[in-house]
Amino acid sequence: MGRGLTEEPPNNVRPSPFEFTLAELAERLSARLSGDADKVIRSLGAIDKASGDQITHLSSTSYRKHLASTDAGAVLLREEDLPTCPTNALVVKNPYLAFAEVSQLFHQPDALPIGVHPTAVVASDATVDEDATIGPLVVIGAKSRIASGTRIHGGVQIGERCVIGRGVELHARVVVYSDVSIGDRTIVHSGAVIGGDGFGFAPDAKGHLHAIAQLGGVQIGADVSIGCNTTIDRGAIDDTVIEEGVKIDNLVQIGHNCHVGAHSILCGMVGLAGSTVIGRHCVLAGGSGCGGDKPVVLCDQVTLTASTIVTSSIDKPGVYSGTMLHNTHHRWKRNALSLLKLDELFSRIRGLEKRLGRTSDLENEPGADRPGERRG
Repeated sequence: MGRGLTEEPPNNVRPSPFEFTLAELAERLSARLSGDADKVIRSLGAIDKASGDQITHLSSTSYRKHLASTDAGAVLLREEDLPTCPTNALVVKNPYLAFAEVSQLFHQPDALPIGVHPTAVVASDATVDEDATIGPLVVIGAKSRIASGTRIHGGVQIGERCVIGRGVELHARVVVYSDVSIGDRTIVHSGAVIGGDGFGFAPDAKGHLHAIAQLGGVQIGADVSIGCNTTIDRGAIDDTVIEEGVKIDNLVQIGHNCHVGAHSILCGMVGLAGSTVIGRHCVLAGGSGCGGDKPVVLCDQVTLTASTIVTSSIDKPGVYSGTMLHNTHHRWKRNALSLLKLDELFSRIRGLEKRLGRTSDLENEPGADRPGERRG
């Protein structure tokens, strides 16, 4: 169990109200302790910069070179790295996950007094649990409900008929439009806008654009994280849905009627056109996006590498990549279709050269198939 500080931490370390012995940390993590059980840990540090009262982790082989010289008080590592560790260690199967769990022990949330700040504006028929925190200049619309333990920071605006679950945290200047539901323990960071109108317009005979009323809402599951300045549009008719455990980075755009499956990850600058469906446990790396003539559907466990643009559905799990220099649409599409046939063309060329008794230069190209191999 954590105890209060008994001495001042180093100047380069953010003071923490807690300290833990390695024995306490080992018990919390179900880790095997190697070293001094009474060693006190006061904060976290990088493996090449940590000091004697900090704990670090070795999760990637690229950082293994720093292990022998680390000054950390303890290292979270795997069994195979223990022989070269010069200090105390907590042996675990997944050091990165263990480090995430330890980091929460030292997290210091901003102090917000429980209750409604005098400058907040709460509709007379809104419901705010007595255990919730409503910060300065917050606005809560009619018939909205704020559950126990939720923390709403200054300047947040919540529209009508919203449901904010238990233990939710809405950071400063988040805007939640009407008819939005946010599940328990979800965190929404500053500048995010949830429930704005989807981008829907219908042209008339003169080419003038007329707005389509966006009548749906947004449903966000439990344990979701939404980054700064991310936008999630409301549905046109049905709701936009973000399932439980989804993690969304900063500056992500999610269009109307999208559906993001549980425990998927959307990194910075991802864009989803309206009605896109993302499966469970998918990863969309930075700058990737989905959209086409028809709604794009990604099955479960699809990974898109950085800047990959998907314009048609994917029905097989795996890692997908694809970027191409811009061109006129007709030429770009023709070239893209030609690229899909490159493997077949290379195989045909190799076959022709073998018939002529020549050695193909393609055999020496990076990524070329070796004799007896064939790409799927």
